[in-house]
Amino acid sequence: MTTVTEHDVQLLRDALGPLRDREQVAARLLEASAKHSFDPEKELDWAAPIEDGKWFWPPELVSLYDTPLWHRMSEEQRMDLARHEGASLASLGIWFEIILMQLLVRHIYDKSLTSDHVRYALTEIADECRHSMMFAKMIRKAEAPAYPVPRIYHNLARVLKTVSTTPGSFAATLLGEEILDWMQRLTFPDERVQTLVRGVTRIHVVEEARHVRYAREELRRQMVTAPRWEQEFTRLSCGEAARVFSVCFVNPKVYDNVGLDRREAVAQVRASGHRRQVMQAGARRLTDFLDDIGVLRGAGRRLWKSSGLLA
Repeated sequence: MTTVTEHDVQLLRDALGPLRDREQVAARLLEASAKHSFDPEKELDWAAPIEDGKWFWPPELVSLYDTPLWHRMSEEQRMDLARHEGASLASLGIWFEIILMQLLVRHIYDKSLTSDHVRYALTEIADECRHSMMFAKMIRKAEAPAYPVPRIYHNLARVLKTVSTTPGSFAATLLGEEILDWMQRLTFPDERVQTLVRGVTRIHVVEEARHVRYAREELRRQMVTAPRWEQEFTRLSCGEAARVFSVCFVNPKVYDNVGLDRREAVAQVRASGHRRQVMQAGARRLTDFLDDIGVLRGAGRRLWKSSGLLA
C-alpha cells in the first residue's frame, strides 16, 4: 500500500484548488487564537439582570415562527418559547462540543505531539471547554431547563465516537458548527435580543470561525487521501448525522413547557415553509462545500435530503 506523505499532499488538489500545508494552517490559527480568544467569565456580565421585553433568540429563528399556531400565541408566549428554544439549542451545542472534543483527541492521538497541528487541536479543545461551560451558565441564567437529546441519539453518538472515520469526524464537526454559527451571526447584532445572549453568540462566532477553518482544511485533505471505502463510509455517516441533527435541533419538550400541544406544534413546524427555508439557508454554505469536495453523493446525499437541510 502506498503511503501518502505530507509532501505528496502539498502537491494534491481537489475541486477547490491545491491543498494547503497542514502546519502553515495550524500556525496561522494559533496566531489568531492568541489575539482573539475570550474568557466568558470575565467578558460577560453574568450578574446583570435579565432585560424585560427582550428576546432570548430572534423570533424569525424560532421554530414556530409564521405558523398558524404562532399567530394564535400571545407575545409573552412567543418570547417564552424563544427562551426555551435558546436553552434547547445551547443544550444541543454542549452535546455536540463534548462529542467534538472526544473526536479531536482521537484525531491527534497518533500524531506528532510537538506539531502546530496538534497544538491547535488542543487549543480548540480548550475553546470548546469554555464554550460548553458558557452555554450551561446561560441556560441557568435564563431560568430554563437543560434539554438533552433523546436517549437513542445520545447512545448513537457513543457508536459514532467509536467507529467514525477521520474525515467523518470532521464532517460531523462542521455539521454541528456551521448551521448554529449562521444563526448566531444573525443573533449577536440583533438589538431585540438579550445583551447576555448577544455576548455569548459573539464569542462563539469569533472562536468558531477558527474551528470551522481547521475542520474544513482537514476534511479536504482526508477526502483526497483516504481510501475509497473510508470516503464512502464518510458520505453515509455524514448523511446520517445530518438526519439526527435535524431531528434533535429543537427538543419538542419546549412546546410542553410553554403550554402548547406538542403534537400540533411539531406538525406545524414540519409543515412550515419558513422553517424549511431557515434550516436550508443555515446549511447552504456547508452543503455547497461538502458537495464541492465530494461528500454529498449517493445514499449519503439522499440522507441529507431526507433531513430537510438540503433542497
